[in-house]
Amino acid sequence: MNNFDDILNTPEQPVPQDNSGKQPWQIEAEENKQSAYAMIDKTLTEFSEGGGNLQSYLDVQSKFDRYSARNALLIMEQKPDAIKIGDYGYWKDNGIFIKKQERSNPILILEPGNEYTREDGSVGQYYNAKKLYDITQTTTREKAQPTVNRDERLLLKALINNPPAPIKTVDELPNGVGAFYDHDTNEIGVRKGMDASDIFRSVSLELAHAELAAGNENYTRNDAGMKAYCVSYMLCKKNGIDTKGYDLSRLSNVFEGKETQEVGAELSEIRDTAHSISSRMAKVLEPATKAPKQQGQER
Repeated sequence: MNNFDDILNTPEQPVPQDNSGKQPWQIEAEENKQSAYAMIDKTLTEFSEGGGNLQSYLDVQSKFDRYSARNALLIMEQKPDAIKIGDYGYWKDNGIFIKKQERSNPILILEPGNEYTREDGSVGQYYNAKKLYDITQTTTREKAQPTVNRDERLLLKALINNPPAPIKTVDELPNGVGAFYDHDTNEIGVRKGMDASDIFRSVSLELAHAELAAGNENYTRNDAGMKAYCVSYMLCKKNGIDTKGYDLSRLSNVFEGKETQEVGAELSEIRDTAHSISSRMAKVLEPATKAPKQQGQER
């Protein structure tokens, strides 16, 4: 009788490795990280050379305001029209799967990894590349998040929630502006008689100035003007306020001649300022959004 056991007992095949001894997934992870860093460097360089698409960045950052500035740059570079993003596990947990043809086309972002100690004793942070996918890359038929129609008074109440400077209404302001942050008195004056959208645009701009001035002894209105303007635009974009009056084309070369690190720092400051105001707004808006559902459940 023939014994075929020797045929069946084949030795385990080694996992392919490169000369460094790394596993394929390790190689891919490193390549993805380097690709993400290269995209960030490329975009920041474009800004520093007087190019770049500032409006596209602000649109993406306003939509994904919980992401860092550099991750917003990455989303802008790879999928500027993204609607809702998550990793493979997030979509799977929601019963949604990535389309087969989209699995090799992820949106790469960077997330914090382990900390390390530099030679000078300071602590640094490693970053790892993470794959995300937009809702349009999934099997779900839902392509957009439902629009929340908010009461104008509620929206304005949220905007001025716990402001960094006291707000008061006044009859007139210099040059007919709708609102003005006075750094000397640390007050924001708001002109009476405006409609809700004008109030939101005017007050969001001055709140941004007050936020940028807080704790900054070198604050000047002129230096903070561009950043406050971008913050106001982002807040309007996020909350459905008409942004047609914003002319971002005049800021097209605002970063020209600056080092890429400085460009990144200014974009981060814009993001952080907008996020700070949005976080205070959420404390008013989110309970109001949940209330009808809770009441319905109680009934």
